[in-house]
Amino acid sequence: MPSRGQQESTGLGTLEPGTVQRAQLHSRIADIAWSALCTVLALWAIWSSVGLARGRTAWAYCAVAWVLLAVALTVRVLAIRRRTRL
Repeated sequence: MPSRGQQESTGLGTLEPGTVQRAQLHSRIADIAWSALCTVLALWAIWSSVGLARGRTAWAYCAVAWVLLAVALTVRVLAIRRRTRL
């Protein structure tokens, strides 16, 4: 229990409005989202390629997965290059 004159800590001390960490929060969340998207697309592309190598006729899924992965990685690289540093 905090004594008189002390405020309770919310656990978000460095994420309060107006701090540098708060300003960087958007780009950190975007990094996590892009990483998750690229990981899922890469796993899908690899999985469909393995299925294609085994003789299944899912070549359309394989092609779509690789195209989406290439587009996502290209957009990710362009976003990193255009990002301004705080």
